[in-house]
Amino acid sequence: MLTMDSHRPMPPGTVLQEELHVHEPSSGRGRRHGTSRSEPFDRWFRYPAGFASDYASLLLHQLQLPDAGLVVDPFTGSGVTGTAARRAGHSFFGVEAHPLIAELAALKFGRPIGDPSGLLADARRLADQVATTQASVDFGGEAELTVRSFDPNTLAVLVKLRDSIRAQPDHEWHLHLKWALLATLRDVASVRVGWPYQRPGSQRQPTFTDPISRFLQRVAWISEDIRDLGEIQPGLVSRVKQGDSREVANWSEIGEGAAHGCVTSPPYLNNFDYADATRLELYFWGEVTSWSQMCSEVRSDMLTATTQQTSVSAARDARAALQEYGEVGSLVGELADQLQKERGNRSRGKEYDRVLPDYFVAIARILENLSTVLAPGAPTVLLVGDSAPYGVYVDTPGLIAKLGTQLGFSLESDVILRHRGQRWTGNATRHNLQLAERSVLLRRN
Repeated sequence: MLTMDSHRPMPPGTVLQEELHVHEPSSGRGRRHGTSRSEPFDRWFRYPAGFASDYASLLLHQLQLPDAGLVVDPFTGSGVTGTAARRAGHSFFGVEAHPLIAELAALKFGRPIGDPSGLLADARRLADQVATTQASVDFGGEAELTVRSFDPNTLAVLVKLRDSIRAQPDHEWHLHLKWALLATLRDVASVRVGWPYQRPGSQRQPTFTDPISRFLQRVAWISEDIRDLGEIQPGLVSRVKQGDSREVANWSEIGEGAAHGCVTSPPYLNNFDYADATRLELYFWGEVTSWSQMCSEVRSDMLTATTQQTSVSAARDARAALQEYGEVGSLVGELADQLQKERGNRSRGKEYDRVLPDYFVAIARILENLSTVLAPGAPTVLLVGDSAPYGVYVDTPGLIAKLGTQLGFSLESDVILRHRGQRWTGNATRHNLQLAERSVLLRRN
C-alpha cells in the first residue's frame, strides 16, 4: 500500500486510493471546500480559503513528524493546520497575509486567563443589555453593503452588539465576542452572502432569524472548544505572524533548520479574491471603509491569485524574475503567452496572463524561505489544485514541484485527492479538462 511517508517517489498525478479511504476521518467524507462548520475551532468562522481539518490531520499523521516537532504553514488562513498540529502534539508557526484572518488564527492559539464559562456569562449579559435597549440606531455611518445585507431590525441588533463589544477593547473576551458576532453575520443576512460573492441585490430567507440567539450559540461553541482543549503539553508553542510569507523577515522568529515539517494549502489559480470574500466582515466591523482601503491594507500582502490584484508593471517585473527559475520560468512564460493570446481573442478578457508570473515567482520566494527554516529531511506537503483558464491547462501542483526541486527539495510524491471542476465540463472556453486537487510532497535535501 502506498503511503505518504514512503521514500519511493510516486508518479505525478497518482491517485491516493486505499490510504485515504482507510484513514480519512468519516466526518470529512463529502465535505465541501473550506473549513468545517462543525469541527472544534474550525466552526468559529468558516473562512473559505481553509482546507478541511481532516485532511490536515491525515497529512500530519502520515508525515510521521518527531514528537513535539515544529510545523509551519506559509498560508495559515484561519489556522486549520495549526489546530491540527496542536491536537497531534506539535508546536506551530504560521504566516498569514490577511490581517483579519490572521487575528482569528492567532486567537485560537491564545490561552485566556479566565474560565471560559465567563465568556458565555459575559455574552449573555451583553445580549440582555442589547435586547432591553430602546434607543434607535442610526445607520448613516454604515457601509452600503452592510445596510443592504440585513433587514432593519436585525441590523439594529447587530450594530448594538458590535458597538458594545468595540467599547470594551481591553475586556479579556473582547476578540472572542468580536468573532462570535462576525461569524453570525452571514447566518442572519437577508440577502445572498455566500462565498465568494456578496450579492445584496438578491434576497433570501435568513438561515437564522434571531441574531441574539445565534450570537450566543456561537459564543457557546467558542467557550466549549476552549474548555475542552484542556492543558497544552509543556513546551508546545503555537504562533501566527501577520504578514507576507514571501518576506524573509516574517520567518525570523524561527531559527535556520528549526522546523520539522510544513503542511499548507496555497491559493489556487481560480481567480478567487480572498480579500473581497471577507468584505462584509471588514466593512461591518470598520476594519476598512472603502474598496481602495481594502486593496491597500488587506490585499496588498496577499499572493496574487486573482486578476483583480494584477497590474502591467507587476506582471512585467514578475516575467523578468522568472528568468531566475530556469525551466519552470520558461514554462510559466509560455503559459502566460498563451493566455495573453486567448485574452486578445475576447472583447473583455481577464488578465490571467498577468496572474501566472506573479503567482509562481511568489511561490518560489516562499519555497526559498521554507528551505531555510526546515531541517534537512523535513517534509513539505502542499494541497493545491490545477486549473485551465480559457482552456489553457496550468499544472500548478506539477510546476510547484519542479520549483521545489530547483530550490533545495526533492519530490517524493504527487497524488490526486479528488477530482474537481466538473461544473465547467460543458464550457470549452473555461475548464474543459479533468481537473484535480492534489497533494505534493517535497522533502528538504
